[in-house]
Amino acid sequence: MYVIGTAGHVDHGKSALVKALTGIDPDRLQEEKEREMTIDLGFAWLRLPGGQEVSIVDVPGHERFVKNMLAGVGGIDLALLVIAADEGVMPQTREHLAILDLLDVRHGIVVISKKDLMPDAELLAVVEAEIAEALQGTVFEGAPVVACSAVSAEGLPELLATIEEELARTPTKRDLGRPRLPIDRVFTVAGFGTVVTGTLIDGSLRPGLEVEVVPGGLKARIRGLQTHQHKVEDASPGRRLAVNLTGLSPADLLRGMVVTTPGWLRPTAAVDVRLRAVRYLPRAIRHNVQVTFHTGASEVAGRLLLLDCDELAPGGQAWAQLRLEEPVAVAPGDAFVIRSPNDTLGGGRVVDAHPRRHRRFHRATLETLDKMERGSPEEVLLVALARLEPCEAGQLARHTDLAAAEAEAAAAALVADGRAVALSEGELTPSTLLFTADGFARLSARARELLSSFHRQHPLRQGIAREELRSRLGLEARPFDALLATWARRGELREAAGSVALPDHEPRLSPAQQSAADAFLATIKANPYSPPTERQPEPELLAHLEGEGRIVRVGDGIAFAREAYDEMTARIIEHLRAFDTITLAQVRDMFATSRKYAQALLEHLDDQRITRRVGDERVLRKGG
Repeated sequence: MYVIGTAGHVDHGKSALVKALTGIDPDRLQEEKEREMTIDLGFAWLRLPGGQEVSIVDVPGHERFVKNMLAGVGGIDLALLVIAADEGVMPQTREHLAILDLLDVRHGIVVISKKDLMPDAELLAVVEAEIAEALQGTVFEGAPVVACSAVSAEGLPELLATIEEELARTPTKRDLGRPRLPIDRVFTVAGFGTVVTGTLIDGSLRPGLEVEVVPGGLKARIRGLQTHQHKVEDASPGRRLAVNLTGLSPADLLRGMVVTTPGWLRPTAAVDVRLRAVRYLPRAIRHNVQVTFHTGASEVAGRLLLLDCDELAPGGQAWAQLRLEEPVAVAPGDAFVIRSPNDTLGGGRVVDAHPRRHRRFHRATLETLDKMERGSPEEVLLVALARLEPCEAGQLARHTDLAAAEAEAAAAALVADGRAVALSEGELTPSTLLFTADGFARLSARARELLSSFHRQHPLRQGIAREELRSRLGLEARPFDALLATWARRGELREAAGSVALPDHEPRLSPAQQSAADAFLATIKANPYSPPTERQPEPELLAHLEGEGRIVRVGDGIAFAREAYDEMTARIIEHLRAFDTITLAQVRDMFATSRKYAQALLEHLDDQRITRRVGDERVLRKGG
């Protein structure tokens, strides 16, 4: 389904034309009827001669209500630029035309209204020539022109036929599978509750679907959907919709919020854009100027930072970042317009919806933005991945203007040609974690550097503890696990017994250390149940002997030889199986040792979940 929008100067007959075509008065407010002037958005619908039904958005033409006009034209497919025959091109005609041009509304019809007031064909030809001159260099240059009268109905059949012809050449909205409905009206219907309206610009909605309203993160469920006062069970992109939401009141919602599926559309307070300045501006746009930013149905104040120039001449283009006073829900590829208090300054497309702060005139930044705007799908995806890595393959499309299938193919191509690294074996899946090749190489080098430094500091240890390495790399558990598995497959490191080491690392004792180790082992084996605690080797040597399994440290500087520890543990378990309980005194007497050693051993067995203390006795844990 297509959406048609009106545009044009105040009192040029837009609303009268809509009423003549549809039979519906789009001016719904009492003030609009009293003043005979559209103030806010009006809505109607029309069945064309061929049977196709279309929606119509009627926008205000007065300069004071241009912001309301902007809230209505963001989702239109075809524009009717209405110009009164008795007045010709006027200031808001030019401003609305500039807005349609900036929003890249490529399909339109110029409607010369009030033909009944200009019966002279020669005078009408003068108006048509003036219009043709105004359209030069805009997206409407060469657009069909139809003269008609809402009063006499002259020319209306020709207008309907022209609309049908133009819509046949107008592509339907892309479906990227990410539903978004910018809210342009909020109201209550008795017996149903909160209703919002808007144009569905992507994805599909259906009754029963859980949705999120962004910004705000409000959760709701769709109770019902209507198009043109008829219930629908499934809505596709391009439809004008009334959405009945449960769980929210009208006070919770504002024009400009977006209804979407949960979890993917993050509000942002900054956007990188390709900005085009309106060509008829009286002066250049300055860096750091205060503006209002309009996209979808939202309007928010912000500051314009020019990234590659100090000022932008009328009709020129520049890279810019807009820093906004309030967050908005926007995605890459969305059209926007910026205004000063009285004038439309420029507009274009959002290139990055979640940018970092940039240095001005920074070549690498400008080159990256250029790739994001005009690069191949692979280049666009690689830029997004560099900012998000690690990122699941299935999540990348959400940060670009690519369809899911297009992003999936681009991700596979990046992995195949080595520009990206998949942290899994086999076929790429939506859950596969990806790094850029550069990002993976940097992280690999950092891991090798950390391991090398650790081996130098602790040459007798098997390796760094797994969790310590993860913490030093600053990674979450899932990407770290995937990285570790990938590094191990590639032979870049090895993991064993909870520690990670470089593949060629082998703990080796110096002759002096070997002598000290032999002497210590001989000493504790000579007194297996009461090993001396004085003159123990250096901590690194003890850790090495423990890592090799030759000693077991049970606390308070007490270390048993492995053979003695295993024997003592086995005899305690045997006793518990025979008598159910054992006391510290019994352990002391069993091994003819002191209370210090018996207590340390039992507390160690408690920690190992072999035994459990009950009062002054120990019992065997289940499964022990």
